[in-house]
Amino acid sequence: MAHIVVYVSRFILVFLFAIYTYDCFAALRSNVSLERQKRLYHRQTFIMYTILLDLNLCIYVSTNNIFIILFMLAQIVFFAICMLIYKKIYKHASYALINNMCMLMTISFAILARLDFANAIKQFVIAAVGMIATCFIPLLISKLKMWNRLKWVYAIVGILGLLVVLVVGSRVYGAKLNINLGPIAIQPSEFIKIIFVFFVAAMLYILPEEDLSKMKIDFRSHDFRVVLTATAVAAVHVLILVASKDLGGACIFLFTYIVMLYVATRKPLYLIITLAGTAVGGVLVYFLFNHVRVRVAAWQDPIATISDQGYQVAQSLFAIGTGGWFGSGLCQGMPDKIPVVSQDFIFAAISEELGAVFALCLIFVCISCLFMFFNIAMEIRDQFYKLIALGLGTLYGVQVFITLGGVTKFIPSTGVTLPLVSYGGSSLLSTIILFAIIQGLYCKQFDTTQNQDNM
Repeated sequence: MAHIVVYVSRFILVFLFAIYTYDCFAALRSNVSLERQKRLYHRQTFIMYTILLDLNLCIYVSTNNIFIILFMLAQIVFFAICMLIYKKIYKHASYALINNMCMLMTISFAILARLDFANAIKQFVIAAVGMIATCFIPLLISKLKMWNRLKWVYAIVGILGLLVVLVVGSRVYGAKLNINLGPIAIQPSEFIKIIFVFFVAAMLYILPEEDLSKMKIDFRSHDFRVVLTATAVAAVHVLILVASKDLGGACIFLFTYIVMLYVATRKPLYLIITLAGTAVGGVLVYFLFNHVRVRVAAWQDPIATISDQGYQVAQSLFAIGTGGWFGSGLCQGMPDKIPVVSQDFIFAAISEELGAVFALCLIFVCISCLFMFFNIAMEIRDQFYKLIALGLGTLYGVQVFITLGGVTKFIPSTGVTLPLVSYGGSSLLSTIILFAIIQGLYCKQFDTTQNQDNM
């Protein structure tokens, strides 16, 4: 009986998630009426709860663990409260971001419950505490006006936080990532990356917009000194991460700064210089750190090194390949063969048991979130908040790209989690904060536009 339920549910899940994904992009079209948007978002909410029920039913019939049912009920209550908070307290909140955040966590809780039920409970508790703790962030972002005056506070807090990890942090697979506070391990870089975006925005928002065709840089100007200072502080962040061997984090910080710098200055020469410096730095890191060379070797030919450094990537590729289009079915695969599967390689577990179509829909949901971030950034008129929305969107997009690229052997693996899906309290909490800030910017822009229309 369990095999029949799981077999049938594979196709139901793919069908429902495909509709949900289509609605993500259909609601973003410029010619869609507000009434049509609301209907799409309500349908998404219904689909999300249906997928939640289907996933947990599959796990229950496969494990006969009654606590799965209780866990499912707790999730339903949790998501209902999340939606109630944002839709009632913030009447102009983005339904698209709320739905996508809840959908990604739904998938996360189900996959983690299948892999390790204890980890799923921990992830759920962190999500519940995080939602309660961050529900006022949109109000703070939209109402307080001092965020652009704290640039050196952001810089000092960020650098000191990374230095503490470098000095006293615990090693995780060769990199210094966490600070252990008794039974709790915190990864400060997950939160500092958000502070870093605020620092860069506070430094660069005062620069005047330039013609895209201008390549000339005046080395005596005030603008150049501001850019040089911001670049120096950003480089300190990146170098500390490199010294801690947190190369995934260093890449996220670096590419976020490059994008924000180019958008703020509109000078292609800055883009060329920073990209050239990044390429040189990448070569130096390759020759300086042995574990980088090991990961590159595993990326180049994981099958040839499957008995050693290539084992993780090879098992990931096997899992994705054996899952096929519709997956082997929840609890019917062997994702446990992949080391650190619940964190860095959770996408491979999803692909194996839920199928390539479901995994592709997951990617497109992440892309729709990225589109929302950038749409909000383009609509904001205040340059400071525009840069924050752009920077947070870039953070999210780069992290998703690095994670999926490592799992699928598109780029070398760097040990980065998939936001809202992978196991990890710091990653989950920082992403919830990121989404809350974006919600605050969305509400702020909506209120500003409405006030201007009423004048």
